[in-house]
Amino acid sequence: MEECIKKILSPINFIGNNDILNKHIADFNQFLAFDGYKISRKGKEILIKKHTDLDETENVFISEDEFIAREFKNISFDNLGLDYAVTEVLKQRFEEIKKCLNVKAPLAVVFLCGSTLEGILLGMANKYPQKFNQSKCSCKKYDKVLPFSDWDLSSLIDSAQDVGLLGEDVKKYSHTLRDFRNYIHPYQQIRSNFNPHEHTAKISWQVLRAAIYEISNYNK
Repeated sequence: MEECIKKILSPINFIGNNDILNKHIADFNQFLAFDGYKISRKGKEILIKKHTDLDETENVFISEDEFIAREFKNISFDNLGLDYAVTEVLKQRFEEIKKCLNVKAPLAVVFLCGSTLEGILLGMANKYPQKFNQSKCSCKKYDKVLPFSDWDLSSLIDSAQDVGLLGEDVKKYSHTLRDFRNYIHPYQQIRSNFNPHEHTAKISWQVLRAAIYEISNYNK
């Protein structure tokens, strides 16, 4: 299997198409991560490492560039199966995010992506209440599960992954988006010296699209 993967993903087969190669590597790593493996590229060489062989500073998750390189087809809010009113609001926000990306307004992209993701996950919690309430990551107080309206985004993300709606990589980068969104408070942004740029916006946008894609597949 290792030899086969290395031959298929050999950089010599993707001359002038590095983006396609990165996408294939990212797609493979989504599945290999669960078995403790990761594919990486070092110049002209494709490496496959076991989890125990990885450096301490390296993990089994795909890199930011690999994550951004992933492509998603047929993304639609209609596939989420949420209420019509909620779906229409989410669609409006999705279109507004596109406009912010086009005019290079990364801070607006971060905030809109974060709030839209929270809206989607809250909607999924209401759609699958038993699964979310029984998740080991459910939001509790005094060992009692709180109403979904009182859940924070962190609990929604972790529970969505725990019940199978999101993969590990999307969970990881969803928390990155959650951290970005916390800078909606100006003084918090000043204290942390946070200045979002185009790369930040791309990560946020990709997190939202990946979540829609994976949840849609779960519903199917």
